Amino acid sequence: VCQSILCSDTPLEVRERLKKDVAEMKLKDPNFRPGLVVLQVGGREDSNLYISMKLKAAAEIGINATHMKLPKTATEEEILHSITEINENSAVHGLLVQLPLDSIHKIDTEKVTNAVAPEKDVDGLTSINAGKLARGDLGDCFIPCTPNGCMELIRQTGVSVAGKRAVVIGRSKIVGAPMHDLLLWSHATVTTCHSKTADLAGEVGKADILVVGIGKAEMVKGEWIKKGAVVIDCGINHIPDETKSSGKRVVGDVHFASAKEQAGFITPVPGGVGPMTVAMLMLNTVLSAKRFLERHEPGKWNISYTKLHLQTPVPSDIAISRSCVPKPIDHLAREVGLLTDEVELYGKTKAKVQLKTIKRLQTQPDGKYVVVTGYAVSTSFCSVVLSHSRSGAAGGGYSQVIPMEEFNLHLTGDIHAITAANNLVAAAIDARMFHESTQSDKALYNRLVPLSGGNRKFSPIQINRLKKLGIEKTDPSTLTEEEITRFARLDIEPSSITWQRVLDTNDRFLRKITVGQSPTEKGHTREAQFDITVASEIMAVLALTSSLEDMRQRLAKMVVATSRSGQPITTEDLGVSGALTVLMKDAIKPNLMQTLEGNPVFVHAGPFANIAHGNSSILADKIALKLVGPEGFVVTEAGFGADIGMEKFFNIKCRYSGLRPHVVVLVATVRALKMHGGGPTVTAGMPLPKEYIEENLELLEKGCSNMRKQIENAQHFGVPVVVAVNAFKTDTEAELDLICSIAKAAGAFDAVRCSHWAEGGAGAVALGQAVQRASVAPSNFKFLYDLELPIADKIRIIAQTIYGADDIELLPEAQHKVELYTKQGFSSLPICMAKTHLSLSHEADKKGVPTGYILPIRDIRASVGAGFLYPLVGTMPTIPGLPTRPCFYDIDLDPETEQVNGLF
Repeated sequence: VCQSILCSDTPLEVRERLKKDVAEMKLKDPNFRPGLVVLQVGGREDSNLYISMKLKAAAEIGINATHMKLPKTATEEEILHSITEINENSAVHGLLVQLPLDSIHKIDTEKVTNAVAPEKDVDGLTSINAGKLARGDLGDCFIPCTPNGCMELIRQTGVSVAGKRAVVIGRSKIVGAPMHDLLLWSHATVTTCHSKTADLAGEVGKADILVVGIGKAEMVKGEWIKKGAVVIDCGINHIPDETKSSGKRVVGDVHFASAKEQAGFITPVPGGVGPMTVAMLMLNTVLSAKRFLERHEPGKWNISYTKLHLQTPVPSDIAISRSCVPKPIDHLAREVGLLTDEVELYGKTKAKVQLKTIKRLQTQPDGKYVVVTGYAVSTSFCSVVLSHSRSGAAGGGYSQVIPMEEFNLHLTGDIHAITAANNLVAAAIDARMFHESTQSDKALYNRLVPLSGGNRKFSPIQINRLKKLGIEKTDPSTLTEEEITRFARLDIEPSSITWQRVLDTNDRFLRKITVGQSPTEKGHTREAQFDITVASEIMAVLALTSSLEDMRQRLAKMVVATSRSGQPITTEDLGVSGALTVLMKDAIKPNLMQTLEGNPVFVHAGPFANIAHGNSSILADKIALKLVGPEGFVVTEAGFGADIGMEKFFNIKCRYSGLRPHVVVLVATVRALKMHGGGPTVTAGMPLPKEYIEENLELLEKGCSNMRKQIENAQHFGVPVVVAVNAFKTDTEAELDLICSIAKAAGAFDAVRCSHWAEGGAGAVALGQAVQRASVAPSNFKFLYDLELPIADKIRIIAQTIYGADDIELLPEAQHKVELYTKQGFSSLPICMAKTHLSLSHEADKKGVPTGYILPIRDIRASVGAGFLYPLVGTMPTIPGLPTRPCFYDIDLDPETEQVNGLF
C-alpha cells in the first residue's frame, strides 16, 4: 500500500518562505517589488485557468504580476517586440510566455521562447538556461518549473536520489529533457523512455524513481511499477466521465488506482505536480529579483579599467585621447549599475541617463561628496583623476575625458537646446511688445484666444496667467473689458528688459546691438545685447533643477522684464514656459562619458563661474552619489578660482541640492602661484618667461599668499581642505615642498603633490588617500550668509569675507535694481557674483591678495527661475571676444578619415 500521496502543503510552505524573502527585500528598499509578466497570445480557456492560478499565487507572495494579453491576430514580429520591451523593463524580473501560442499566424515557438532574456527566463526554457542545466551549472540558470517541482516532491519523500535508478517517460523540452538532467546531476542513474522505447513496461519496472510526462491518459499501469517506487505523474488528460457535469474528468499519465497499490509515494492528478509547478515559478521569480538586487547593489561595480601606455615627453592632449580606445558606453553603464532602460545611447561613446534612476535608488545611502576648486587655474585635471562624477573642461594629459572631440564640440546637443530655448524667449518678448503696440485690446485678446470650431478656449498656460491676476474664470466669453485688458497686455517697459539673446560663440561685436531695424518692425527698435550661451539663465536652471517638474516651475518663474506699472514679467506670462520645457526635456538628462582609464564621468551643465554659478548639475551629482554607494566618492567641480566657483557651490548649489560636501580639494600649480607673487604676464602663443620654468622660491612664497587666502575661504564653510599641487616637469622638489608646507601651516588638512597630467590615476594616489582620510575628519558645514539679509548686505559679506575688499559701492543702476528686486519680493535669493576669475578683486591684473579697495557693483540682474541675483562686478563682459589669432586657424577635418584636427 502506498506510504504517501504527494499532495501535501509543500507549495504553501514554499509560498510562505517566499513571502518572507519578498518582505526582506522591501526592508532593504521599500520601493522594490519582484516583477513578473505572463505573456499570452490568444485566449485559450486552459491557458486562462493556468494564468489566473499564477497571478493569484504571485499576489499572495507580494510579486507584482502583470498579465499581458496579445490577440490571436498577433504576428511573430509583434510578439517579439513585446518580449523586447519586457526584457528592457527593469521593473520586471521574470517573463513567462504562456504556451501554446494561440495565433492565427504561423509562429516559431522556439524563436519566441529564446527571445526572452536568460536572466528573466523564469520558465527556464531558453537554450541558454537549458544548456547550463544540461552541463550541470544548476546554480547559474533557471530550472524549468515542472521538473523543479518534481524534484521538490521527491525531496519531500525523504528518499535519496543519489545512486537510485530513475526512469523518465517523455523527452519534451518542458518536462522530460530537463527532468533527465536534474536527476542525473542529483547522481541518479537515469533512463529516458519515449514512444520508440522497446519493452516500456520492463524499463518502468526497474525504476526506483519514475517521472511520467508523455501526454497519454493512464498509459502507465500499476503492475508495471516496482514495489515501493516513487511515482511522479506530470500528465494532464481529459477522459469521458458521465458522472461529471462537464462530461469529462482529469487524469494523469499513470493509472492512479492500480499504481498506488505498488508505489511507495505517488502524486495524484489533479493536485500533485500542478500546484508545485506554480510554486516553483514564484521561486524562480523571487530568485531573479534577488539576483537583480545583488547585481545592482550601489557601489558594487564590476568595472574594467583601461591601461594607460604612458609616453615621455607627454604628447598633446588630442594625441593621447586618440591613442585610447574607449569602452562602449552601454558596457560602462552596466558596469556602474545603470539599467538598460535608464540609458539613452548617443553613439558608442556617450549616453544620457534617465532621471528615473534617482527614483529607483532613492532609498540607497549616498557616497562621499568632494568638491574640487582652484586658485584662478583650471581644476579639470584633478577632477578627472579623483572622479566618479564631474563636469567642466575635458582635462588634459593623461587625465582627461574621452573622446575629446565629442566632449568639446556638440556632445549631446544640450547647449544647442539652451540656445534655442533662450532665444525663443527673446523672440517672444519682442513679438509680444510689437503686437501689443499695433492692436487694440479686443483685437489682441481675440488673437490670443482664437476661435476654434466656433468657440474660444484658454490654453492651460493662459489659465495660469488668469489665476496669477486673481481672475477665477475659465470661459473666455465671461471676462470683463477690464479683465481682458489686464490679461492681454503685459505692457513691458522696453528699458527694463533683462533677457538677452545668446550665442555659443565668442563675438565681442554682439555686446551691444540694435534690434528691430527691418521696415516690417515699424520703428520698434531698441538697444540689446548678446550673452554667451553658458551665461543664460536657462543653463543655470539646468544646473540647479532637481526634477522635470521642478525645471518646468523654474522655467516658468524666469523674470524677463518689468511692466510699466512695476510688475515682474515672467516667461509664464509670455506663455512660453511649456515650450521651453519641451525644448529642454532631453537636456535635463545627465551625459555619461568616461576617462582615459575607463572611469565613469557625468558631464552635465556648464554655467560659467565668472558669470553664472560655475557648477555641474545637481541631478548628475545626486545620481552619482547613489551609484557609488556609501563607500564610494563623487567628485564635482566648482569652476575657476575658489573665490568664485567654490563660494557659489556652497552658497547657491548646496542650498538647493541639500547636499553637504565632505571635502574641498584646492588645486594649485607652481606657475599660477608665481604669477600671484608678481611674475610677468603670460601671453598665449609666446614662450613662458624664465620665472615660470626656473626655480624661484622667493617669488613662489610671495604668491602663496593667494593660496593661504583661498584655504581661509574654504574654511569659512566648515569643511576640511586638501591642497592638490599639480606638478609639472619644470617644477623643482624645493618648490613643491614649499607649497605643501605653507598649505599645511595655513590650516589645510593635508597637502600633496600630484602628477596625474603625466601619469594618469597612478600620479594621484596620494591625493586620493588624503581625500579619503579627510572625508572622515570632523566638519561643521555652514553657509556664509543668511538669505533674509538685505541684498546689499549679502553682497558686502561676500566681498569682504571672500575677496578681501574694504567695502562695496553700488553704482546707480545697481542701487535701482536693489530697490526694484526688494519691492518685487526677490531680496531673499542667494547672490551669484559675476566677477573676473583672474583676481580676488574686480581687476584682473591685481594678483596675490589685493587689499584696500572698494568693489564696484555696476548692475544687478535677477535669475528668479534659477534662484539667485547676480551682481555685475566692474567691467565684467557677459560674452567673450575672439583674440587676434583664434584657434580656428588650426581646426580642419580630414575628408577621408573624418578626423578632426587642430582642436588641441
